Formats: sequence, structure tokens, C-alpha cells
Amino acid sequence: MQLGTRWAAGSEAPASVPAALRPAIAEVEARGLRGHWTLTWLEGRATAELDSGWEVLQTASGDVIARPFED
Repeated sequence: MQLGTRWAAGSEAPASVPAALRPAIAEVEARGLRGHWTLTWLEGRATAELDSGWEVLQTASGDVIARPFED
């Protein structure tokens, strides 16, 4: 796993956040959630995790998923 960057929800995402994730991140933020995002890379795929309990990730097939953390 490679750590990417962190930024506050509601602020502009850094340039290193893949374009494919940006619409889903915006949808999560539209729910009124606050906190900080952490961008990481695992097996070459980006995952953005919001510390208030959501993640946005790109699957191996290229689909983007936004979901609450699973226990």
C-alpha cells in the first residue's frame, strides 16, 4: 500500500486524486459528511477514505464504488 495524500472534505481534492474518483467523492460530500479524506493506493488502484466512515474505490474492472466502511 502506498499513502497518497490527505485533504479536508469540502475542499478541492489534490491533483493526485484520479479523475474517476472525483464524482463519487463529490456525491459522498453532498451528504453533508465532514472530516478528512485519505488517498491510498493498493495494487495500483486508488482508494479514498473519509474518516467519518465512507470509502470511494476503483475496482479491478474499473468501476467506482462509494460505500460506508464494512465491519
